[in-house]
Amino acid sequence: MPLAEQRDSTAPGAPEPIPQIAGAPVAASALNVPNVITLSRLVLALLLFWMIDRGGHWMAALFVFAVAAATDFIDGYIARRYGLVTKIGRIFDPFVDKVIIGGAFMFLAVKQHSGVNAWMAIAVVGREMFVTSLRSVLESEGKDFSATMSGKIKMAVQCVAVAASLLFLDYAHGLSAHGQGEPSHSLIFARDAVLWSAVAITLYSGYDYVIRAMRLFRA
Repeated sequence: MPLAEQRDSTAPGAPEPIPQIAGAPVAASALNVPNVITLSRLVLALLLFWMIDRGGHWMAALFVFAVAAATDFIDGYIARRYGLVTKIGRIFDPFVDKVIIGGAFMFLAVKQHSGVNAWMAIAVVGREMFVTSLRSVLESEGKDFSATMSGKIKMAVQCVAVAASLLFLDYAHGLSAHGQGEPSHSLIFARDAVLWSAVAITLYSGYDYVIRAMRLFRA
């Protein structure tokens, strides 16, 4: 191309280069399909919290939670498959995930028969806040601190734990409505085993991320 036709990218009025995020182009608009799905997941989370706080319609709450959890997979798949990864999506998506899980544990903690206590909610929310802080510092230094397998397993087990708690609440509500007394000890034990397993995996995942962060800081 002749020099007269070349355009300096640093000159005033020159178009800015399209930024790249994790190898995928940033979409022209933040309101693309994956981000709209993520926004809908936040709306579903607020609806879930209202239903838990109100109580009584536990199977409906479980359905809302299942749909919200499913959209987490859908929006991520669409964003990667069609190159619709955006800055706001990378921030908003994990934020909504933490709102759903952390909020569900906190709202369940005040419900009788949920099996969730304050310590469980603190462990879940505290881990998410700490790992998010580590990620913010490391990625600001240009280091890769993306999700690991332990983090993905943690999220899956937490979803199972919330679902198990909602199922147990529906069962206990049915017993109470028919005057059949309290749930059996075996079911209580099963519920608690699932919940404490989720907490244990949450703490292990946090430990895994801390060890990884220490290696990156040394590097």
